[in-house]
Amino acid sequence: MPVDGKTTVGLISLGCAKNLIDSEIMIGHLAQAGMVLTPEPELADVLIINTCSFIDQAKKESVDTILGAVDDRTESRPKQKIVVAGCLSQRFSQELPKLMPEVDAFIGLDQITNVAPVIRDLVGHGDDGPHAENFVTERPQYIPDYDTPRFRLTPKHTAYIKIAEGCNHPCSFCIIPKIRGRHRSRSQESIVREAEQLVKAGVKELNLISQDTTYFGMDRWEESRPNPRSPVDSTKGESLASLLRALNAIEGDFWVRLLYTHPAHWSDELIRTIAECRKVARYVDMPLQHISDRMLSAMRRETGGAYIRDLIGRMRAGIPDLALRTTFIVGFPGETDADFAELLEFIGDVKFERASVFNYSREEGTRAEKLDGHLHHMTRKKRWNAAMRALQHQAEVVNEGQVGRRLRVLVESPGQARSEMDAPEVDATIFVPDSLPVGEFADVTVTDWRGYDLIAS
Repeated sequence: MPVDGKTTVGLISLGCAKNLIDSEIMIGHLAQAGMVLTPEPELADVLIINTCSFIDQAKKESVDTILGAVDDRTESRPKQKIVVAGCLSQRFSQELPKLMPEVDAFIGLDQITNVAPVIRDLVGHGDDGPHAENFVTERPQYIPDYDTPRFRLTPKHTAYIKIAEGCNHPCSFCIIPKIRGRHRSRSQESIVREAEQLVKAGVKELNLISQDTTYFGMDRWEESRPNPRSPVDSTKGESLASLLRALNAIEGDFWVRLLYTHPAHWSDELIRTIAECRKVARYVDMPLQHISDRMLSAMRRETGGAYIRDLIGRMRAGIPDLALRTTFIVGFPGETDADFAELLEFIGDVKFERASVFNYSREEGTRAEKLDGHLHHMTRKKRWNAAMRALQHQAEVVNEGQVGRRLRVLVESPGQARSEMDAPEVDATIFVPDSLPVGEFADVTVTDWRGYDLIAS
């Protein structure tokens, strides 16, 4: 067990960048508490598994990881304690302790800053076996601040900043609002102070994330209204536009990247802001999910096809050299051949620079679970394959158009870089000369392309 009186803790982080920040916060609090951190699970007195529960595939990965850790403990490290954190434990807080009694403790999203006391309590139990203690509370309220202890797990040159937590959207396919609670924005001052600290530490890319980045500050407008029925005045409150202008004013050479925006909350003011702020990358991640009005209505997306087409036109016209990333869902309940054909035509018309597609996942507790017209899995798979072929063809067209262009890139590792068009983990790689310094910007010329990736000199 503990070496020299210090508990050794390992952590496995699953899921999205929002979950990664939660892992970084837990590690920061563990280090502050004097615990020893190890990347090797077999060396840990306590192993934390930070789980994801967004779709079936993520749930399966989380469950398999937990069961694998339990099996490994049984075989080779019987004294190890196992803590399950994150979205899976938050979503199934009542069921998991009964289904997985081998786990020592379950913590939710509001307990990530209390992980050290939980571990001290577990270690204090000694070797009397797992307790399946449940520390999860309902309706999470926590949001981080600029001075929250945090140990970054990303490369030195790139970082994520969580600008809000939770979500107010009623999307019928999504369980996230039930897991992470209602939208709650940080203050603009808090975010700017964190960004200043990161830039001073050498970060070249600030990735702004939340469940709905474009809703930043809008919950505060509603809270500040003396009469809930009075109209909202966006000029009197913080917004994503005001935040971007404040971040753009920070001294230094860096990018600000927008991830997870919702089409319903875009405005001409935000479009102008991005165009006028040099440090804001000409890249927007805006999941659209579909284009058919029937599907958008069934998904409860709060936007229609005509609105989406008009918005994209205004964004393209207002932001020169904009790269649009989106995601779609195919095989949603009730999707007809005509709905899917409209989506394929839309993909061909808009020519997204970056895009991906999900096969609809039936999630327990969502409104979509109860809808009629769930499609056969082979129909969903066929449509996913067709959509992927369309997106791959579009990626090839985009990449062919990049040949000969001069691009500014951020070098990720020896011989590999990303442009403004490419977010960490999810987008393309630009292969560059090995001599370019890692973690720095460089100007390169695209000479060729292979699949989704570019080659530059």
